[in-house]
Amino acid sequence: MTPLIERYLTHLRVERRLAARTLAMYEEALLRLARQAEASATELTQVQPQQVRRWAAHLHAGGLAPRSVALALSAWRGLYRWLGRDGAVASNPVDGVRAPKAAKPLPKALSVDHSVALAEHHGSGDPALEARDACIVELLYGSGLRIAELVGLDIQASADARGWIDLQGGEAHVLGKGSKRRSVPVGSAARSALRAWLPLRAALAKAEQPALFIGRHGTRLTPSQIRSRLKARAMQAGIPSHVHPHMLRHSFASHLLQSSGDLRAVQELLGHAHISTTQVYTKLDFQHLAKVYDAAHPRAKSKP
Repeated sequence: MTPLIERYLTHLRVERRLAARTLAMYEEALLRLARQAEASATELTQVQPQQVRRWAAHLHAGGLAPRSVALALSAWRGLYRWLGRDGAVASNPVDGVRAPKAAKPLPKALSVDHSVALAEHHGSGDPALEARDACIVELLYGSGLRIAELVGLDIQASADARGWIDLQGGEAHVLGKGSKRRSVPVGSAARSALRAWLPLRAALAKAEQPALFIGRHGTRLTPSQIRSRLKARAMQAGIPSHVHPHMLRHSFASHLLQSSGDLRAVQELLGHAHISTTQVYTKLDFQHLAKVYDAAHPRAKSKP
């Protein structure tokens, strides 16, 4: 890694305060840039637009998905924008370079029946951990939380809290993408699950541990632990899909839109900055309606 890239990554971590996962992806993309420049015997500050186009095409031809190429270009573009602020480059060689077009797969959502079955599943493991996992499912599916928002929840508000639960008010206050705060409703099923979990949590938690969701050792759960527990719970409940936390967020949005038809409300609840991000769920809603039509309407299919 070059000193220049190290300084830029420090800027992203300290000044931009990027999440660790995002920072790791940017680091990987910038290392790709450094390798391409080294292979071409080109200083990073001397890179030209035609080289960037060729390198992006090389990444794609090498099997990198269009989304990953787009991420790499975004990281490279940010580096040169940062260099330009200090006058280290005259222009940004990545400006105008586009990634290959990527197909936009629809988000995968569970059916209502499978979502409810996952939430109501009663496992045979440790009762405290089963109560915790049920509560996790209720908040992911019932409130549409991202996994990072869920992990960041504390049992009460404080100056250092990234998020917290107001059980009496029936709200979860979370810190979403872009460090934007929002409040989402916590439904009756999730409140009941919380009331079942909180007394059991108190017996597991280490002293002064604020996290709402903790493991058997009394410390805050990690995203990977939650993914693993959710996958195992889905298998035990007999759900055929590979279930992950974001699938429950997709299910929340899809089922809410099917019932209400209020796209703006779904946007607010999900914390999307742009309505276009939420509009993907209208396609899921149309798929649902098309299946109902095919199954029920006498003119949907021609008679044999």
